[in-house]
Amino acid sequence: MDTKYIFVTGGVVSSLGKGIISASIGKLLQARGYKVTIQKFDPYINIDPGTLNPYEHGECYVTADGFETDLDLGHYERFTGIHTTRNNSITTGRIYKTVIDRERRGDYLGKTIQVVPHITDEIKRRMLREDGQGESFDFVITEVGGTIGDIESAPFMEAIRQLRWQLGRNAVCVHLTYVPYLKAADELKTKPTQHSVKELQGMGIQPDILVLRTERHLDDSMRMKVASFCNVDLECVVQSEDLPSIYEVPVNMQHQGLDAAIMRKIGIPVGETPAMKGWHDFLDKQRNATKEVHIALVGKYDLQDAYKSIRESLNLAGIYNDVKAKLHFVNSEEITKHNIGEKLSGMQGVVICPGFGQRGIEGKIIAAEYTRTNDIPTFGICLGMQMMVIEFARNVLGYKDANSAEMRQQTLPQPLPAREGSGQYEEPVNVIDLMEEQKNITDMGGTMRLGAYDCKVLKGSKTFEAYSQSELSTPLSHREGQGESLLISERHRHRYEFNNKYQEEYEAKGMKCVGINPDANLVEIVEIPEKRWYIGTQFHPEYSSTVLNPHPLFMSFIKACK
Repeated sequence: MDTKYIFVTGGVVSSLGKGIISASIGKLLQARGYKVTIQKFDPYINIDPGTLNPYEHGECYVTADGFETDLDLGHYERFTGIHTTRNNSITTGRIYKTVIDRERRGDYLGKTIQVVPHITDEIKRRMLREDGQGESFDFVITEVGGTIGDIESAPFMEAIRQLRWQLGRNAVCVHLTYVPYLKAADELKTKPTQHSVKELQGMGIQPDILVLRTERHLDDSMRMKVASFCNVDLECVVQSEDLPSIYEVPVNMQHQGLDAAIMRKIGIPVGETPAMKGWHDFLDKQRNATKEVHIALVGKYDLQDAYKSIRESLNLAGIYNDVKAKLHFVNSEEITKHNIGEKLSGMQGVVICPGFGQRGIEGKIIAAEYTRTNDIPTFGICLGMQMMVIEFARNVLGYKDANSAEMRQQTLPQPLPAREGSGQYEEPVNVIDLMEEQKNITDMGGTMRLGAYDCKVLKGSKTFEAYSQSELSTPLSHREGQGESLLISERHRHRYEFNNKYQEEYEAKGMKCVGINPDANLVEIVEIPEKRWYIGTQFHPEYSSTVLNPHPLFMSFIKACK
Protein backbone atom coordinates (compact mmCIF):
# COMPACT_ATOMS: atom_id res chain seq x y z
CA MET A 1 0.00 0.00 0.00
CA ASP A 2 1.01 3.65 -0.37
CA THR A 3 2.80 5.15 2.62
CA LYS A 4 0.40 6.95 4.97
CA TYR A 5 1.42 10.09 6.84
CA ILE A 6 0.25 11.17 10.30
CA PHE A 7 1.05 14.70 11.50
CA VAL A 8 0.93 15.37 15.24
CA THR A 9 0.70 19.01 16.34
CA GLY A 10 0.08 20.67 19.69
CA GLY A 11 -1.89 23.66 20.92
CA VAL A 12 -2.68 25.79 24.00
CA VAL A 13 0.55 25.04 25.89
CA SER A 14 3.75 23.06 25.34
CA SER A 15 4.81 19.90 27.23
CA LEU A 16 1.43 18.20 26.75
CA GLY A 17 3.05 14.92 25.73
CA LYS A 18 2.98 14.97 21.92
CA GLY A 19 5.96 12.59 22.01
CA ILE A 20 4.07 10.06 24.14
CA ILE A 21 0.99 10.30 21.90
CA SER A 22 3.14 9.91 18.75
CA ALA A 23 4.91 6.90 20.28
CA SER A 24 1.55 5.42 21.35
CA ILE A 25 0.12 5.79 17.83
CA GLY A 26 3.25 4.10 16.49
CA LYS A 27 2.89 1.23 18.95
CA LEU A 28 -0.79 0.69 18.14
CA LEU A 29 -0.17 0.63 14.39
CA GLN A 30 2.78 -1.71 14.90
CA ALA A 31 0.49 -4.04 16.86
CA ARG A 32 -1.72 -4.18 13.75
CA GLY A 33 1.26 -5.43 11.73
CA TYR A 34 2.30 -2.19 10.03
CA LYS A 35 5.88 -0.99 9.56
CA VAL A 36 6.15 2.37 11.27
CA THR A 37 8.65 5.15 11.79
CA ILE A 38 8.32 8.32 13.87
CA GLN A 39 10.16 11.59 13.31
CA LYS A 40 10.44 14.86 15.24
CA PHE A 41 10.58 18.31 13.63
CA ASP A 42 11.79 21.00 16.04
CA PRO A 43 11.42 24.70 15.21
CA TYR A 44 14.62 25.95 16.86
CA ILE A 45 17.68 27.14 14.92
CA ASN A 46 20.22 24.80 16.54
CA ILE A 47 21.46 22.15 14.11
CA ASP A 48 20.77 19.51 16.77
CA PRO A 49 20.30 19.38 20.57
CA GLY A 50 23.96 18.39 21.09
CA THR A 51 25.02 21.84 22.27
CA LEU A 52 21.83 22.63 24.20
CA ASN A 53 21.90 22.96 27.98
CA PRO A 54 20.12 20.00 29.66
CA TYR A 55 18.30 22.52 31.88
CA GLU A 56 16.71 23.99 28.74
CA HIS A 57 16.13 20.89 26.70
CA GLY A 58 16.49 17.79 28.85
CA GLU A 59 18.77 14.96 27.77
CA CYS A 60 20.37 14.68 24.37
CA TYR A 61 19.41 11.29 22.91
CA VAL A 62 21.87 9.59 20.53
CA THR A 63 20.86 7.36 17.62
CA ALA A 64 22.78 4.25 16.63
CA ASP A 65 24.10 6.05 13.54
CA GLY A 66 25.66 8.74 15.71
CA PHE A 67 23.27 11.69 15.62
CA GLU A 68 22.40 13.87 18.62
CA THR A 69 18.64 14.23 18.83
CA ASP A 70 15.66 15.31 20.91
CA LEU A 71 14.70 13.16 23.92
CA ASP A 72 11.34 12.32 22.29
CA LEU A 73 13.22 9.89 20.04
CA GLY A 74 13.92 7.96 23.24
CA HIS A 75 10.17 7.59 23.78
CA TYR A 76 9.73 6.47 20.17
CA GLU A 77 12.37 3.75 20.56
CA ARG A 78 11.29 2.60 24.04
CA PHE A 79 7.64 2.25 22.97
CA THR A 80 8.12 0.71 19.53
CA GLY A 81 11.55 -0.91 19.56
CA ILE A 82 12.37 0.77 16.22
CA HIS A 83 15.85 2.14 15.57
CA THR A 84 15.74 5.82 14.72
CA THR A 85 18.45 7.58 12.69
CA ARG A 86 19.53 11.12 11.80
CA ASN A 87 16.55 11.16 9.41
CA ASN A 88 14.15 11.03 12.38
CA SER A 89 15.23 14.32 13.95
CA ILE A 90 15.05 17.57 11.99
CA THR A 91 15.45 21.15 13.19
CA THR A 92 14.85 24.49 11.51
CA GLY A 93 18.63 24.92 11.68
CA ARG A 94 19.21 21.78 9.57
CA ILE A 95 16.54 22.83 7.07
CA TYR A 96 18.01 26.30 6.59
CA LYS A 97 21.58 25.00 6.49
CA THR A 98 20.66 22.55 3.71
CA VAL A 99 18.97 25.28 1.67
CA ILE A 100 21.77 27.81 2.25
CA ASP A 101 24.45 25.25 1.32
CA ARG A 102 22.59 24.57 -1.92
CA GLU A 103 22.34 28.28 -2.64
CA ARG A 104 26.09 28.69 -2.03
CA ARG A 105 26.81 25.87 -4.50
CA GLY A 106 24.65 27.55 -7.11
CA ASP A 107 22.05 24.77 -7.20
CA TYR A 108 19.19 27.29 -7.47
CA LEU A 109 20.68 28.94 -10.57
CA GLY A 110 20.47 32.47 -9.23
CA LYS A 111 16.83 32.38 -8.06
CA THR A 112 15.72 34.40 -5.06
CA ILE A 113 15.58 32.00 -2.10
CA GLN A 114 12.45 32.37 0.00
CA VAL A 115 10.67 30.63 2.87
CA VAL A 116 7.95 29.62 0.41
CA PRO A 117 8.71 27.60 -1.68
CA HIS A 118 12.35 26.77 -0.88
CA ILE A 119 12.23 26.24 2.89
CA THR A 120 8.78 24.61 2.81
CA ASP A 121 9.84 22.34 -0.08
CA GLU A 122 12.82 21.12 1.96
CA ILE A 123 10.55 20.51 4.97
CA LYS A 124 8.12 18.55 2.76
CA ARG A 125 10.97 16.50 1.30
CA ARG A 126 12.07 15.53 4.81
CA MET A 127 8.50 14.85 5.98
CA LEU A 128 8.01 12.52 3.02
CA ARG A 129 11.39 10.92 3.84
CA GLU A 130 12.58 11.26 0.28
CA ASP A 131 16.16 10.91 1.56
CA GLY A 132 15.34 7.82 3.63
CA GLN A 133 17.90 5.67 1.74
CA GLY A 134 15.25 3.57 0.08
CA GLU A 135 13.61 2.30 3.26
CA SER A 136 9.83 2.12 2.90
CA PHE A 137 7.21 2.36 5.66
CA ASP A 138 3.48 1.81 5.89
CA PHE A 139 3.12 4.78 8.24
CA VAL A 140 5.34 7.80 8.82
CA ILE A 141 4.38 9.71 11.98
CA THR A 142 5.66 13.28 12.13
CA GLU A 143 5.58 15.20 15.40
CA VAL A 144 6.07 18.97 15.16
CA GLY A 145 7.56 20.56 18.28
CA GLY A 146 6.28 23.75 19.89
CA THR A 147 2.75 25.12 19.96
CA ILE A 148 0.37 26.34 17.23
CA GLY A 149 0.76 30.09 16.89
CA ASP A 150 4.52 30.12 17.49
CA ILE A 151 6.23 32.29 14.87
CA GLU A 152 9.01 29.76 14.30
CA SER A 153 6.66 26.85 13.52
CA ALA A 154 4.79 28.65 10.72
CA PRO A 155 6.89 27.12 7.85
CA PHE A 156 6.21 23.62 9.23
CA MET A 157 2.48 24.31 9.35
CA GLU A 158 2.57 25.59 5.77
CA ALA A 159 4.39 22.43 4.68
CA ILE A 160 1.75 20.27 6.39
CA ARG A 161 -1.04 22.31 4.72
CA GLN A 162 0.48 21.68 1.30
CA LEU A 163 1.04 17.98 1.99
CA ARG A 164 -2.55 17.51 3.17
CA TRP A 165 -3.76 18.63 -0.26
CA GLN A 166 -1.06 16.73 -2.09
CA LEU A 167 -1.57 13.42 -0.25
CA GLY A 168 -5.37 13.44 0.08
CA ARG A 169 -6.62 10.52 2.18
CA ASN A 170 -3.07 9.31 2.71
CA ALA A 171 -2.54 12.04 5.34
CA VAL A 172 -4.14 12.59 8.75
CA CYS A 173 -3.66 15.48 11.18
CA VAL A 174 -3.83 14.70 14.92
CA HIS A 175 -4.00 17.81 17.11
CA LEU A 176 -3.22 17.62 20.83
CA THR A 177 -4.67 20.35 23.07
CA TYR A 178 -5.24 21.06 26.76
CA VAL A 179 -8.57 21.25 28.57
CA PRO A 180 -7.88 23.10 31.84
CA TYR A 181 -9.88 22.65 35.04
CA LEU A 182 -10.76 25.84 36.91
CA LYS A 183 -11.02 24.94 40.57
CA ALA A 184 -12.85 28.15 41.59
CA ALA A 185 -15.59 27.53 39.02
CA ASP A 186 -15.40 23.73 39.35
CA GLU A 187 -15.45 23.53 35.53
CA LEU A 188 -13.46 22.12 32.67
CA LYS A 189 -12.96 24.71 29.93
CA THR A 190 -12.92 23.86 26.21
CA LYS A 191 -12.42 27.44 24.98
CA PRO A 192 -8.60 27.14 24.73
CA THR A 193 -9.07 24.06 22.52
CA GLN A 194 -11.53 25.93 20.31
CA HIS A 195 -9.06 28.80 19.90
CA SER A 196 -6.21 26.41 19.15
CA VAL A 197 -8.21 24.64 16.42
CA LYS A 198 -9.31 28.02 15.02
CA GLU A 199 -5.63 29.03 14.81
CA LEU A 200 -4.86 25.79 12.98
CA GLN A 201 -7.78 26.30 10.60
CA GLY A 202 -6.51 29.83 9.96
CA MET A 203 -3.33 28.21 8.62
CA GLY A 204 -5.42 26.10 6.25
CA ILE A 205 -5.28 22.87 8.26
CA GLN A 206 -8.41 21.11 9.51
CA PRO A 207 -7.50 18.57 12.21
CA ASP A 208 -8.96 15.10 11.64
CA ILE A 209 -8.53 13.91 15.23
CA LEU A 210 -8.34 15.82 18.50
CA VAL A 211 -6.58 14.42 21.57
CA LEU A 212 -7.59 16.36 24.67
CA ARG A 213 -5.11 16.38 27.54
CA THR A 214 -7.01 16.62 30.80
CA GLU A 215 -6.56 16.03 34.51
CA ARG A 216 -10.26 15.12 34.89
CA HIS A 217 -12.57 12.86 32.93
CA LEU A 218 -14.52 14.51 30.10
CA ASP A 219 -18.09 13.29 29.67
CA ASP A 220 -19.66 12.69 26.24
CA SER A 221 -21.49 16.03 26.27
CA MET A 222 -18.20 17.89 26.58
CA ARG A 223 -16.61 15.80 23.82
CA MET A 224 -19.69 16.51 21.66
CA LYS A 225 -19.27 20.23 22.32
CA VAL A 226 -15.63 20.11 21.18
CA ALA A 227 -16.59 18.03 18.12
CA SER A 228 -19.32 20.52 17.13
CA PHE A 229 -17.21 23.65 17.55
CA CYS A 230 -14.12 22.17 15.87
CA ASN A 231 -15.73 20.34 12.89
CA VAL A 232 -14.44 16.94 14.06
CA ASP A 233 -16.37 13.63 14.30
CA LEU A 234 -17.29 12.66 17.87
CA GLU A 235 -15.42 9.34 17.56
CA CYS A 236 -12.34 11.38 16.62
CA VAL A 237 -12.35 13.37 19.88
CA VAL A 238 -10.17 11.35 22.25
CA GLN A 239 -9.24 12.28 25.79
CA SER A 240 -5.83 11.66 27.31
CA GLU A 241 -6.32 11.76 31.06
CA ASP A 242 -3.45 11.79 33.54
CA LEU A 243 -2.43 8.19 34.19
CA PRO A 244 -0.15 6.57 36.78
CA SER A 245 2.37 5.69 34.04
CA ILE A 246 3.14 6.86 30.50
CA TYR A 247 3.14 3.20 29.48
CA GLU A 248 -0.60 3.01 30.05
CA VAL A 249 -1.21 5.63 27.37
CA PRO A 250 -1.17 3.25 24.33
CA VAL A 251 -3.75 0.98 26.00
CA ASN A 252 -5.90 3.99 26.93
CA MET A 253 -5.68 5.30 23.34
CA GLN A 254 -6.58 1.86 21.97
CA HIS A 255 -9.52 1.60 24.36
CA GLN A 256 -10.86 4.90 22.99
CA GLY A 257 -10.30 3.82 19.38
CA LEU A 258 -7.57 6.27 18.36
CA ASP A 259 -5.89 3.79 16.01
CA ALA A 260 -9.27 2.72 14.60
CA ALA A 261 -10.22 6.38 13.95
CA ILE A 262 -6.93 6.96 12.10
CA MET A 263 -7.51 3.92 9.90
CA ARG A 264 -11.08 4.92 9.11
CA LYS A 265 -9.91 8.41 8.11
CA ILE A 266 -7.29 6.91 5.82
CA GLY A 267 -9.73 4.36 4.38
CA ILE A 268 -8.18 1.12 5.68
CA PRO A 269 -10.45 -1.63 7.08
CA VAL A 270 -10.18 -1.51 10.87
CA GLY A 271 -10.33 -5.25 11.56
CA GLU A 272 -9.88 -6.84 14.98
CA THR A 273 -8.34 -4.98 17.91
CA PRO A 274 -4.84 -6.39 18.57
CA ALA A 275 -4.38 -8.14 21.93
CA MET A 276 -0.96 -6.57 22.68
CA LYS A 277 -0.33 -9.39 25.15
CA GLY A 278 3.32 -8.50 25.86
CA TRP A 279 2.38 -4.93 26.65
CA HIS A 280 -0.48 -5.96 28.94
CA ASP A 281 1.79 -8.45 30.72
CA PHE A 282 4.26 -5.62 31.33
CA LEU A 283 1.50 -3.37 32.72
CA ASP A 284 0.33 -6.18 35.01
CA LYS A 285 3.86 -6.54 36.36
CA GLN A 286 4.02 -2.76 36.85
CA ARG A 287 0.76 -2.71 38.83
CA ASN A 288 1.80 -5.68 40.97
CA ALA A 289 5.27 -4.33 41.81
CA THR A 290 4.82 -2.97 45.34
CA LYS A 291 8.19 -3.47 47.01
CA GLU A 292 10.46 -0.43 46.57
CA VAL A 293 14.16 -0.30 45.75
CA HIS A 294 15.77 3.07 46.53
CA ILE A 295 18.31 4.24 43.96
CA ALA A 296 20.35 7.46 44.17
CA LEU A 297 21.11 9.35 40.95
CA VAL A 298 24.32 11.28 41.65
CA GLY A 299 24.51 14.09 39.11
CA LYS A 300 24.48 17.84 38.68
CA TYR A 301 21.35 18.48 36.60
CA ASP A 302 18.42 18.74 39.01
CA LEU A 303 15.81 18.20 36.31
CA GLN A 304 14.19 14.84 35.65
CA ASP A 305 14.34 15.18 31.84
CA ALA A 306 18.14 15.63 32.01
CA TYR A 307 18.49 11.90 32.80
CA LYS A 308 15.27 10.77 31.13
CA SER A 309 16.54 7.57 29.49
CA ILE A 310 18.40 6.49 32.65
CA ARG A 311 15.29 7.03 34.77
CA GLU A 312 13.11 5.07 32.34
CA SER A 313 15.68 2.26 32.05
CA LEU A 314 15.78 1.92 35.85
CA ASN A 315 11.98 1.97 36.06
CA LEU A 316 11.64 -0.69 33.36
CA ALA A 317 14.29 -2.93 34.92
CA GLY A 318 12.59 -2.50 38.30
CA ILE A 319 9.24 -3.63 36.92
CA TYR A 320 10.78 -6.75 35.34
CA ASN A 321 12.45 -7.46 38.70
CA ASP A 322 9.00 -7.09 40.36
CA VAL A 323 9.97 -3.94 42.28
CA LYS A 324 9.37 -0.21 42.01
CA ALA A 325 12.57 1.72 41.42
CA LYS A 326 12.27 4.74 43.71
CA LEU A 327 14.73 7.29 42.33
CA HIS A 328 16.34 10.00 44.48
CA PHE A 329 18.36 12.80 42.88
CA VAL A 330 21.52 13.67 44.84
CA ASN A 331 23.25 16.86 43.65
CA SER A 332 26.95 16.07 43.33
CA GLU A 333 27.89 19.73 43.92
CA GLU A 334 26.56 19.43 47.48
CA ILE A 335 28.42 16.21 48.33
CA THR A 336 31.35 16.32 50.76
CA LYS A 337 33.31 13.62 52.57
CA HIS A 338 31.47 14.64 55.75
CA ASN A 339 27.89 14.39 54.41
CA ILE A 340 28.14 11.54 51.88
CA GLY A 341 26.92 8.96 54.42
CA GLU A 342 23.86 11.07 55.13
CA LYS A 343 23.21 11.82 51.44
CA LEU A 344 23.24 8.12 50.51
CA SER A 345 21.54 6.86 53.66
CA GLY A 346 18.92 4.22 52.87
CA MET A 347 20.03 3.84 49.24
CA GLN A 348 20.23 0.27 47.95
CA GLY A 349 22.04 1.30 44.78
CA VAL A 350 23.75 4.32 43.24
CA VAL A 351 23.99 5.52 39.63
CA ILE A 352 26.81 7.97 38.96
CA CYS A 353 25.37 9.97 36.09
CA PRO A 354 26.94 11.22 32.86
CA GLY A 355 27.66 14.87 32.09
CA PHE A 356 30.32 17.28 30.90
CA GLY A 357 32.64 19.76 32.54
CA GLN A 358 34.26 20.39 35.91
CA ARG A 359 31.20 21.32 37.97
CA GLY A 360 30.20 18.67 40.49
CA ILE A 361 32.83 16.05 39.63
CA GLU A 362 34.51 15.97 43.06
CA GLY A 363 31.15 15.00 44.56
CA LYS A 364 30.87 12.13 42.08
CA ILE A 365 34.38 10.96 43.02
CA ILE A 366 33.49 11.05 46.73
CA ALA A 367 30.30 9.07 45.99
CA ALA A 368 32.29 6.46 44.01
CA GLU A 369 34.71 6.04 46.95
CA TYR A 370 31.88 5.71 49.46
CA THR A 371 29.98 3.10 47.46
CA ARG A 372 33.17 1.15 46.68
CA THR A 373 34.34 1.01 50.28
CA ASN A 374 30.84 0.27 51.60
CA ASP A 375 30.06 -2.26 48.85
CA ILE A 376 26.88 -0.56 47.62
CA PRO A 377 25.85 -1.61 44.08
CA THR A 378 27.11 1.16 41.79
CA PHE A 379 26.56 1.87 38.10
CA GLY A 380 28.75 4.55 36.50
CA ILE A 381 27.71 5.76 33.05
CA CYS A 382 30.08 7.67 30.71
CA LEU A 383 31.48 10.48 32.93
CA GLY A 384 30.26 8.43 35.90
CA MET A 385 32.52 5.56 34.84
CA GLN A 386 35.41 8.00 34.43
CA MET A 387 34.90 9.28 37.99
CA MET A 388 35.02 5.67 39.28
CA VAL A 389 38.34 5.24 37.44
CA ILE A 390 39.79 8.50 38.86
CA GLU A 391 38.66 7.63 42.41
CA PHE A 392 40.33 4.22 42.15
CA ALA A 393 43.57 5.80 40.92
CA ARG A 394 43.63 8.29 43.79
CA ASN A 395 42.66 5.99 46.65
CA VAL A 396 43.88 2.54 45.58
CA LEU A 397 46.72 3.10 43.09
CA GLY A 398 48.04 6.01 45.15
CA TYR A 399 48.07 8.68 42.41
CA LYS A 400 46.77 11.51 44.57
CA ASP A 401 46.70 13.95 41.63
CA ALA A 402 44.98 11.52 39.23
CA ASN A 403 42.39 13.25 37.07
CA SER A 404 40.90 13.54 33.59
CA ALA A 405 42.52 15.67 30.90
CA GLU A 406 39.04 17.20 30.47
CA MET A 407 39.16 18.61 34.00
CA ARG A 408 42.87 19.45 34.05
CA GLN A 409 43.26 22.14 31.42
CA GLN A 410 46.92 22.80 32.32
CA THR A 411 48.95 19.64 31.98
CA LEU A 412 52.21 21.17 33.28
CA PRO A 413 54.81 18.77 34.70
CA GLN A 414 54.21 18.01 38.38
CA PRO A 415 56.28 16.03 40.90
CA LEU A 416 55.59 12.31 40.94
CA PRO A 417 53.51 11.15 43.92
CA ALA A 418 55.49 11.10 47.16
CA ARG A 419 55.39 7.30 47.30
CA GLU A 420 57.95 7.21 44.45
CA GLY A 421 60.34 9.43 46.42
CA SER A 422 62.47 10.07 43.34
CA GLY A 423 61.86 13.81 43.00
CA GLN A 424 61.61 13.34 39.23
CA TYR A 425 59.11 15.18 37.07
CA GLU A 426 56.72 13.76 34.54
CA GLU A 427 53.33 14.56 33.07
CA PRO A 428 50.32 14.60 35.42
CA VAL A 429 48.44 11.36 35.87
CA ASN A 430 45.56 11.67 33.41
CA VAL A 431 43.94 8.27 33.86
CA ILE A 432 41.21 9.61 31.56
CA ASP A 433 42.64 11.25 28.46
CA LEU A 434 41.49 12.87 25.24
CA MET A 435 41.00 10.41 22.42
CA GLU A 436 43.63 10.71 19.69
CA GLU A 437 41.13 11.56 16.93
CA GLN A 438 39.66 14.35 19.10
CA LYS A 439 42.89 16.28 19.67
CA ASN A 440 42.61 18.66 16.70
CA ILE A 441 38.85 19.25 16.89
CA THR A 442 37.69 22.72 17.92
CA ASP A 443 33.98 22.63 17.02
CA MET A 444 31.57 21.69 19.83
CA GLY A 445 28.59 20.19 17.97
CA GLY A 446 28.44 16.69 16.55
CA THR A 447 32.20 16.09 16.86
CA MET A 448 32.41 13.55 19.70
CA ARG A 449 32.60 9.78 19.49
CA LEU A 450 28.94 9.32 18.66
CA GLY A 451 26.73 6.34 17.89
CA ALA A 452 27.05 2.57 18.16
CA TYR A 453 30.46 0.91 18.48
CA ASP A 454 31.39 -2.72 19.08
CA CYS A 455 32.68 -3.93 22.43
CA LYS A 456 34.12 -7.32 23.37
CA VAL A 457 32.95 -8.43 26.84
CA LEU A 458 35.26 -10.89 28.63
CA LYS A 459 33.93 -14.17 29.99
CA GLY A 460 33.77 -14.54 33.77
CA SER A 461 32.72 -10.94 34.43
CA LYS A 462 29.40 -9.81 35.88
CA THR A 463 28.92 -7.81 32.68
CA PHE A 464 29.34 -10.98 30.59
CA GLU A 465 26.83 -12.77 32.81
CA ALA A 466 24.29 -9.96 32.30
CA TYR A 467 24.68 -9.76 28.52
CA SER A 468 24.70 -13.53 28.02
CA GLN A 469 20.99 -13.57 28.92
CA SER A 470 20.22 -10.87 26.31
CA GLU A 471 19.53 -10.60 22.60
CA LEU A 472 21.86 -7.57 22.52
CA SER A 473 24.98 -9.76 22.40
CA THR A 474 26.57 -12.21 19.97
CA PRO A 475 28.92 -14.97 21.20
CA LEU A 476 32.27 -14.37 19.53
CA SER A 477 32.68 -18.12 19.11
CA HIS A 478 30.25 -17.71 16.18
CA ARG A 479 32.63 -15.25 14.58
CA GLU A 480 36.18 -15.98 15.70
CA GLY A 481 36.23 -19.59 16.70
CA GLN A 482 36.44 -18.85 20.42
CA GLY A 483 34.00 -18.85 23.33
CA GLU A 484 35.79 -16.45 25.64
CA SER A 485 33.80 -13.30 25.01
CA LEU A 486 30.60 -11.70 23.76
CA LEU A 487 30.31 -9.00 21.14
CA ILE A 488 27.94 -6.15 21.96
CA SER A 489 27.21 -2.84 20.26
CA GLU A 490 26.33 0.20 22.37
CA ARG A 491 25.95 3.93 21.80
CA HIS A 492 28.54 6.49 22.80
CA ARG A 493 28.70 10.25 23.40
CA HIS A 494 32.09 11.38 24.69
CA ARG A 495 35.52 12.81 23.85
CA TYR A 496 37.65 11.28 26.61
CA GLU A 497 38.61 7.65 27.26
CA PHE A 498 40.33 5.41 29.78
CA ASN A 499 44.11 5.82 29.45
CA ASN A 500 45.44 2.35 28.50
CA LYS A 501 48.87 3.29 29.90
CA TYR A 502 47.54 2.48 33.37
CA GLN A 503 45.53 -0.64 32.51
CA GLU A 504 47.98 -3.16 34.04
CA GLU A 505 48.08 -1.26 37.35
CA TYR A 506 44.27 -1.17 37.54
CA GLU A 507 43.99 -4.88 36.78
CA ALA A 508 46.67 -5.78 39.36
CA LYS A 509 44.82 -3.87 42.09
CA GLY A 510 41.38 -5.33 41.34
CA MET A 511 39.61 -3.05 38.83
CA LYS A 512 39.23 -5.18 35.73
CA CYS A 513 38.86 -3.85 32.18
CA VAL A 514 36.21 -6.34 31.02
CA GLY A 515 34.94 -4.55 27.91
CA ILE A 516 37.28 -3.54 25.07
CA ASN A 517 36.57 -2.05 21.65
CA PRO A 518 38.08 -4.62 19.25
CA ASP A 519 39.08 -2.04 16.63
CA ALA A 520 40.65 0.76 18.70
CA ASN A 521 41.51 -1.27 21.83
CA LEU A 522 39.69 1.35 23.95
CA VAL A 523 38.47 0.29 27.40
CA GLU A 524 34.67 0.52 27.44
CA ILE A 525 33.71 -1.34 30.66
CA VAL A 526 35.40 -1.57 34.06
CA GLU A 527 34.25 -3.57 37.05
CA ILE A 528 35.51 -4.71 40.45
CA PRO A 529 34.58 -8.42 40.56
CA GLU A 530 34.83 -8.85 44.33
CA LYS A 531 32.22 -6.17 44.96
CA ARG A 532 28.52 -7.05 44.85
CA TRP A 533 28.03 -4.90 41.75
CA TYR A 534 30.49 -2.15 40.83
CA ILE A 535 30.47 -1.53 37.08
CA GLY A 536 31.22 1.50 34.89
CA THR A 537 30.51 1.80 31.17
CA GLN A 538 31.95 4.40 28.82
CA PHE A 539 28.89 3.95 26.61
CA HIS A 540 25.24 4.81 27.36
CA PRO A 541 23.28 1.56 27.84
CA GLU A 542 20.12 3.55 28.65
CA TYR A 543 19.65 4.34 24.94
CA SER A 544 19.06 0.64 24.16
CA SER A 545 16.44 -0.14 26.83
CA THR A 546 12.84 -0.64 25.63
CA VAL A 547 9.53 -1.53 27.27
CA LEU A 548 9.53 -5.10 25.98
CA ASN A 549 13.32 -5.55 26.15
CA PRO A 550 14.83 -3.86 29.21
CA HIS A 551 18.62 -3.47 29.08
CA PRO A 552 20.53 -6.41 30.66
CA LEU A 553 22.91 -4.19 32.66
CA PHE A 554 20.03 -2.29 34.27
CA MET A 555 18.29 -5.62 34.95
CA SER A 556 21.44 -7.00 36.60
CA PHE A 557 21.98 -3.78 38.58
CA ILE A 558 18.44 -3.72 40.00
CA LYS A 559 18.70 -7.42 40.84
CA ALA A 560 21.86 -6.67 42.86
CA CYS A 561 20.11 -3.74 44.58
CA LYS A 562 17.21 -6.03 45.61
